[in-house]
Amino acid sequence: MDVEVQIIEFRVPVENNKTIFIWDIQPCFSEAYIYEALWSVYSAFGALYLLKVCPNAAVATPGFYAFVKFYSSAHASKAQRVTDKQCLFQNSPVKVRLSTKQNPTFPFGSKSLTHARCQDLANHYLGFNGWTTRIVTLKDISNCVDVGWSLDSASQGEFLKYGCIVELTLPQHGVTCHGVGVAEDVLDPEIDPADKLLKRGRLMKWARDKAAVGAFEKLLLIVFDNGKVAVECRVDREEVLPDENVEGAIQVNNISWSEIEAGVVEEEEDFPWDFTMDP
Repeated sequence: MDVEVQIIEFRVPVENNKTIFIWDIQPCFSEAYIYEALWSVYSAFGALYLLKVCPNAAVATPGFYAFVKFYSSAHASKAQRVTDKQCLFQNSPVKVRLSTKQNPTFPFGSKSLTHARCQDLANHYLGFNGWTTRIVTLKDISNCVDVGWSLDSASQGEFLKYGCIVELTLPQHGVTCHGVGVAEDVLDPEIDPADKLLKRGRLMKWARDKAAVGAFEKLLLIVFDNGKVAVECRVDREEVLPDENVEGAIQVNNISWSEIEAGVVEEEEDFPWDFTMDP
């Protein structure tokens, strides 16, 4: 007997064949009601990355359409087959199509998930008690000799840089891995002490969240059609593991405060929607 297996990564799903398009949604419901109804229907097929409900164009028949993006192309395909021409939550059937065109906007792979989305995905497949994270170290590395000024050297003010190592453990699967994150900023010398303290706290949180995301990205979730989940961990052979001595072990890409301000919460609406649908 063939067993269907899906590989789920902790990355933004960019392939359009993981997305379904739903239309002929009646105008007698609010957007909030439609969102909740569609989420209830389609989350039963697999973890959802994004659900977006939109009103029809002014020149079209009144009503709504929606996009649903899955982490798995197989889950999207099954959802399309099962729900097409079904009434779902209304009196008339909806139309559901699967987009099959690959998105050329991301030629070098997908983007990292946010920390919150990593948590949601882990909770969906592993359960709320199926994983834990622990801060191994969180340090102010602003004065380290080998850190350097990666921001504009002409900037005036106090340079802050925090590094963090997080340990991610999946006790039921016997898997443990580590992630590393760094955040930095140059503070205005005239900044209020209270604001300075706030920025220090936010930098530490950002470094911690980036480290946790880095740990999640090493996981591959192997989802079987019977609902069981296996886990594999991808380990970088050149990575320094913090088993004994973590001093000076943090070395990753830098995250500046301007990036934090602009990208703490990724707006999914910014991702392009380029659809070619199955007839």
